[in-house]
Amino acid sequence: MAIPEAQLETWSHQGAIAGSSATYATIKNVLESATTPYAGKSYKVFLQGSYDNDTNIYAESDVDIVIRLDDCFECDRTALTPVAAAAQVAAYAKATYCYADFKADVFAVLRKAFLNAVTPGDKAFAIKAEGNRRKADVLPCVAFKRYYKFNGLYDQSYTEGVCFYDKAGNQISNYPLQHCENLTTKHKSSKLHLKPMIRVLKNLRSCAIDKGMLSQGVAPSYYLEGLLYNVPDDKFSTFYGETFVNAINWIQREANKSVLVTANEQFYLLRDGVKTCWPKADAEQFLTAAIRHWNEW
Repeated sequence: MAIPEAQLETWSHQGAIAGSSATYATIKNVLESATTPYAGKSYKVFLQGSYDNDTNIYAESDVDIVIRLDDCFECDRTALTPVAAAAQVAAYAKATYCYADFKADVFAVLRKAFLNAVTPGDKAFAIKAEGNRRKADVLPCVAFKRYYKFNGLYDQSYTEGVCFYDKAGNQISNYPLQHCENLTTKHKSSKLHLKPMIRVLKNLRSCAIDKGMLSQGVAPSYYLEGLLYNVPDDKFSTFYGETFVNAINWIQREANKSVLVTANEQFYLLRDGVKTCWPKADAEQFLTAAIRHWNEW
């Protein structure tokens, strides 16, 4: 039996945003204080994730915040010729205040404001919920440039993102602003059906986990957003059940899964051993659970 349209419609609703907005404002004010060690640097604080993308559901409470240092940057020169890569290196002086310094200063600022509510994670700092403040993750990072051309400072081409490191020292680059912009563009081209359908899929995921059909953590929201981002616009309908069937059938029967991309269009969606990609087995586990949950409702 298929999941009733009334249930899918309920799942499509956006979760509360007032608490998340207030949490973001509180933490943003702390990070942007004039007394921080990096106050004289060039940096930007912004949201990423479900609240920024308007895909949050009622079960979600975490607020994801990015603080990006722009006074220095790291880059990917693999698309450049050896001559162009050498020219790019020579064009910039070595930074004296880098990621490690910035991350340490951000931690000190958060600890001073929120005391023991702040804990370091693998990549970000977690701030526990307290009173009306929701749980938040603050990701310190630096600007990142993926170069396609470099013939000098006035003749260069690159895609700009963010860069950070996990505890093991692995460099991770990502493109949250492009992710958000592309989802919004796709949402419009799908006649405003994409984001509600993402929320349906996220609620279905939570329900499948509760029923033991799906393991916790194998289907992060970032990848579910990427999965639906690849689905052609004509598969989206005003009916959520029809859209679900159309999307799953397209993914399972028509799509070349090896060329699906993340919503930021900078990475392939499905790859093993790549930190910015969805492991294939995890994606298949989610799809199997989603289909089973649909059929066994």
